[in-house]
Amino acid sequence: MGNWFPRLYDAIMRPLEKRKFKRIRTKLVEQATGKVLEIGSGTGANFPYYRNTVSVDAIEPNPVMRERSQKNRAQSPASIQVWDAAAEQLPFEDDTFDSVVTTLVLCTVPDPVQALKEVLRVAKPGAAILLFEHVRVDQPVMEKVQDMLTPLWKHICHGCHLNRDTLETVKQTGIQISTVQAHYKGLFLTFTGTR
Repeated sequence: MGNWFPRLYDAIMRPLEKRKFKRIRTKLVEQATGKVLEIGSGTGANFPYYRNTVSVDAIEPNPVMRERSQKNRAQSPASIQVWDAAAEQLPFEDDTFDSVVTTLVLCTVPDPVQALKEVLRVAKPGAAILLFEHVRVDQPVMEKVQDMLTPLWKHICHGCHLNRDTLETVKQTGIQISTVQAHYKGLFLTFTGTR
């Protein structure tokens, strides 16, 4: 697939980040407290918004994304360590984290169910689970469009599945969801819960 997508990710996302995502990220990430795990930190878009944390352990398997995250890491008030790891096999002990954050990443994880099982393993009992993800839209025409576009989209956008029913996946894993908020007519959701 090459490294062009990770290199262009920030430029591609900039209009969305400025218009709406920055506000969504800020509101979500500021809820993270204590020792935090971020799954798929990408270029570090969340890093500047960590305010109430002891430390952040961020995993990102893509080396170009990890490298590009250094600028945002330097701008963060939090102590952040970025790890080369996959979400399905986290290199952390059980019951380690007070909060877990995922933003726009579960669409690209090869096995999101296993990744969320790992999240539950490494999160402490009662830990906050904070997610901002795009999802399969519950509307017949949009569902068909998402299904049609997904094969090409996955190839172009670094494995992103437009048609993944992420909310249902989260429910299946046993995360206790407390709030769900829709954005862009339900194409994106923020949901908070606990282990």
